[in-house]
Amino acid sequence: MSLGEVLETLRRARGWKQEDLRTALGVTQATMSRYENNQRTPDDATLERLAEIFGVSKRLLTRDHTVRGALAVDAHMRRQATAKPSLWTMWEARLNKHRLHVSELFEEVSMRAEQSVPTFDPLDTPPAEAALMVRAQWRMPVGPVRNLMRWLESAGCVIFEEDFGTSRVDGLSQWIGNHPVMLINSAVPTDRKRLTLAHELGHLVLHNGLASDDPEREANEFAAQFLMPDHVIKPDLRPPTIGRLVDLKRVWGVSMQALFERAYHLKLASAAERTSFYKAMNARGWKTSEPGSDSLAPEVPELIATLGGALRAKGLTDGEVAELAGYHPAAAEHPFMMRRRLRAVRPSGDQPKQNIAGA
Repeated sequence: MSLGEVLETLRRARGWKQEDLRTALGVTQATMSRYENNQRTPDDATLERLAEIFGVSKRLLTRDHTVRGALAVDAHMRRQATAKPSLWTMWEARLNKHRLHVSELFEEVSMRAEQSVPTFDPLDTPPAEAALMVRAQWRMPVGPVRNLMRWLESAGCVIFEEDFGTSRVDGLSQWIGNHPVMLINSAVPTDRKRLTLAHELGHLVLHNGLASDDPEREANEFAAQFLMPDHVIKPDLRPPTIGRLVDLKRVWGVSMQALFERAYHLKLASAAERTSFYKAMNARGWKTSEPGSDSLAPEVPELIATLGGALRAKGLTDGEVAELAGYHPAAAEHPFMMRRRLRAVRPSGDQPKQNIAGA
């Protein structure tokens, strides 16, 4: 990834047009265009100013990035069809910005994961079968998935969270070398976030550079089987009444709508019953805001803060950690800062160990 591509990525990640950056930098439109098209190299003073504007290190701007894909051309995104192209283009760029920082950090820091995210060819391995194979490989207990975020992080998945400011985009994912990276909307309810995490895991498992006719359908099938294995949940879904689904939501940690869709695809509900279900949900105002979501255990990423804490434990200062991860020394905040005191959790049969970082 060239300097011009990095500048364009950082600009798009802010939702800026080229004119916005040109104004902030104080150069002409022609000069700005040449910078982004690699027709002119900024001098040291201009590079310092660009680093300050974007809150990144000068090294992140100038080093030769070997991250696969520019501007998230192979990123997967869970979004509604009505999401504006300008919106999802910005979040693709934000994912790429995070990829640049992760790439920068992993040049200096190694990370050992308890598990790994396997990949399968969807032409050879159906999504539902792939989901069960991942569960088996990770040695997950039978039944509901507890603390999905921790399972993903223990497999080396680097997860960033931001408030997207919209409900039309839920999350994105992409591989960076041997490490999968996700960017998840923190503003959505826990049940929806868990489905998004499983959906993006499906993309990482099934669509790692492989062609597919319908990747969204395949990721949905993967997520359904991963969170709600048919051979386990099927007895619980008879019959899929609203009262039963309210109770099952607490057990399985997914929305009532996801549970009903599971019942429908397992042929436990007819098309007419499906129509009646959604009419009833609409009548109660539950189609957009289901009950019980606030009572679910929150899913919060910890790996990024843990990596920062591990580096500080080795004697690095906050400024040195920022520099390693490609952030500007004067940056007010960055994801590798320790924002809260992490609680040590003893690994058990249904919770994976935390990843370990080392310099």
